[in-house]
Amino acid sequence: MGRTVNLGRGQIVPYPEPSSPEATAVGKANRRTGTKPEVELRRALHATGLRFRKDLLIRAGGTRTRADVVFPKQRLAVFVDGCFWHVCPEHFHMPKTNLGYWEPKLQANIERDARVSKGLSADGWQVVRCWEHVGVDDAVRVVAAALVGLGHVRAGELLAAASPVVAPPP
Repeated sequence: MGRTVNLGRGQIVPYPEPSSPEATAVGKANRRTGTKPEVELRRALHATGLRFRKDLLIRAGGTRTRADVVFPKQRLAVFVDGCFWHVCPEHFHMPKTNLGYWEPKLQANIERDARVSKGLSADGWQVVRCWEHVGVDDAVRVVAAALVGLGHVRAGELLAAASPVVAPPP
């Protein structure tokens, strides 16, 4: 076997040889944090007056993860999941090349997301997952509603005031 990649939990797959220089460029341009949907959500949350931590390492119930937006006092972890990397049911398309790498890699991502959500929930955290394709106003509304459910006064004021960024659901 040639070069391999360890996906964790004992899973080793063939290294995905790039199919073209363009594929290499796209792969190298992918960011772990600071993606456009994540930045837009943080900007909108901040504009409403909410304060939070970004890319914070959370250790809970044997789980270590970095949530995109974290409200530590309320124990709310928000993840902005990319449609490709987290296999969105609406927008995901399986790559046509390197299936020996992509199928187990993406399945491992799905399993990790479930494991992280379960571990955080078991340790008293609330987890909100937003797909990258969800509009920023809708994502802010979901986060604010979660905060209201956790007793965050400022988030309740935002929803009650129905500001342009946090409009009530139709």
